[in-house]
Amino acid sequence: MKKQLIVMSAVLVSVMAFGQKKEIKKAEKAFVKKDLVEAVAQIKAAEAMLGSADDETKAQFYAAKGEIMLADAKGGNYEKMKEAADAFMKAKEFDKNNDFESAIAEGVQNTRVALVNSAVKDQNAKNYQLASEKLLLSYNVKKDTSDLYFAAGNAVNAKDYDAALANYEKLLDMGYTGIRKEYRALRIEDNEVVTFASEEDRNAEMISGKYTQPTEGMSESARGDILRSIVLIESSRGNNEKALRIMKDARAENPNDMSLVRAEADMVYRMGDMKRYEELMNEVLAADPTNPELYYNLGVSASSNGNNAKAIEYYKKALELKPDYPSAQINIASVILGQEKGIVDEMNGLGMSKADTKKYDELSEKRNGLYSQALPYLESALASRGDNVELVRTLMNIYSQLSMDAKYNEMKAKLANME
Repeated sequence: MKKQLIVMSAVLVSVMAFGQKKEIKKAEKAFVKKDLVEAVAQIKAAEAMLGSADDETKAQFYAAKGEIMLADAKGGNYEKMKEAADAFMKAKEFDKNNDFESAIAEGVQNTRVALVNSAVKDQNAKNYQLASEKLLLSYNVKKDTSDLYFAAGNAVNAKDYDAALANYEKLLDMGYTGIRKEYRALRIEDNEVVTFASEEDRNAEMISGKYTQPTEGMSESARGDILRSIVLIESSRGNNEKALRIMKDARAENPNDMSLVRAEADMVYRMGDMKRYEELMNEVLAADPTNPELYYNLGVSASSNGNNAKAIEYYKKALELKPDYPSAQINIASVILGQEKGIVDEMNGLGMSKADTKKYDELSEKRNGLYSQALPYLESALASRGDNVELVRTLMNIYSQLSMDAKYNEMKAKLANME
């Protein structure tokens, strides 16, 4: 009798396994026919029967589920993308004999693409927390360290400093630098060097005739940015000693890494150590005194630290070395125009007395002076950034304020065509 029960149990297991595979096949067929509703229903039915399945069946099931849920996510449903990611990770776990290796690898890559593209949209919409979560999930699926790096950056922007620190520290433990081969070419329209996602992308654009002088090189290390972010988080929490210790160790490991020198300069500036800041800035400039990109980056750094006078000085030096540098032209104009708010606030706070009216006129003239200072830089930038809507709009508004009617009408017409 006992032997008979064992035989009956074996038959039951066999029937269950047949049922599981049958439901998986139904789901796969529905997916091929692009009937996602039926495919989802069948894969759910198969999942309910999965408990006693062998590893091969589970690998097949999870590979199919991942593919179906990713398609059902339609590139935007995060919960379904999470289901897909979880399914592919389980498929890898159960695929002991690599029977579904190719399908799983393709599914993992497609899941990463969907998550990263969706995260970019969230980042552009300033939904940094969700972008960070999607990028972290993408990293867990594909183990591409760049996803973890950008997840950390978005966590910083979301002010989720605990998550940012955890991700950055993991990157440091792995020895991540972010250095990769870059494929570049000179854009003929504005004489700007453009970096492409891949060699294939660069070569395809070269055929268009819009680019020339293809080159290759290595990107800058991201280690300085990681350490700078860690240091800024720690210093914002009042952990200045820890921040200084981290930077000291990093500099000792990489004494010639200029990105770390700039990171330390940012740190000591925020801590108010102006003497050390000047020393470090001189060290950076001495390393590459004729590099316009370096002066531009120093300008960005000075501006972000609130030192606008120094920022303008750096941007002007960048323009001396590279007169047709639209990014520097736009940024120097932006710093100049940034002074407008204080003037406008003061104007709005005035009353109607004669003294106030006189003061208003003086402030109005001062504001127009800012417009006049910024105008040459913006006009120069327009020569190479003629398709920049915000640049055209800014110029149109300045021409209006300065009563430059012909120029105003020109920009107004240009803006209308662009929009």
